[in-house]
Amino acid sequence: MIRGVLITLLSLWPVQAMAQVFPASYAVTGVAADDVLNIRAEPSAQAAIAGEIAPYAMNVEVLSLSPDGKWGRVGVPEGNGWVSMSYLDLTEAEDPTLVQRPLSCFGTEPFWSVSLYPGGAEYNSPETGAVPMSVVQEAVAAEGFLIQLEEGPTLNRTLIIRRTQCSDGMSDRAYGFSTLMFTEAPDGNASLPGCCTLDHR
Repeated sequence: MIRGVLITLLSLWPVQAMAQVFPASYAVTGVAADDVLNIRAEPSAQAAIAGEIAPYAMNVEVLSLSPDGKWGRVGVPEGNGWVSMSYLDLTEAEDPTLVQRPLSCFGTEPFWSVSLYPGGAEYNSPETGAVPMSVVQEAVAAEGFLIQLEEGPTLNRTLIIRRTQCSDGMSDRAYGFSTLMFTEAPDGNASLPGCCTLDHR
C-alpha cells in the first residue's frame, strides 16, 4: 500500500532543473596546498576559528548565506560555522533532473543511514550492516527530493526529502535537509524521521 502511494507521489511531483538554492554543494578553491580554509564562529574574518576545511575539499555543504552574501554557513562536528564564499565554487549537478550525489541520510534511535552514490545506494544499520540498494525511481523539485529504493523483490525504502533545517537530536549542528524514510517489507511497514546532508568532507 505504501509503495503504491509513494510511486503515485513520485509520478506527480514535477521534475525540474534545480536553480542555485540552498543547501548546495561547493568545492574549495584558491587555498594554497599547505594552508586551510578557516571556519569562523561568526560571518567575520575577526571571529574565532571554529574549524577548518582542507585546501582541495569537495562536497562542502553550504546551508545558507550571510545577509551580505559573503559568508556561507557550514557544518562542524558539533555545530555550525561560517566560511568565506570567496574560496568556494558551486558544484554543478551532472544531471539537474537527478538527486545530487553523494548524499547521506540518517536517523537516530533507531540508528540507520542511506548513502547515495553515482553508482548506486547503500542502507546501513546496526542490525543489518551495509546492504546495497538499487535506485528505481527519483524526482527532483524545488522543495526537495523523492527517492524510491529497492533492496530486494520484497523490501523497498522510499525517502521523502525536504529542504528544511534538521537536527540530529544529538548535537547543536543543523543540517539542510529533513527526511522521512518509509520501509515496506513482508514483516510490516515503518516510517522513520531523519536528516540528510551533501557534506562528505
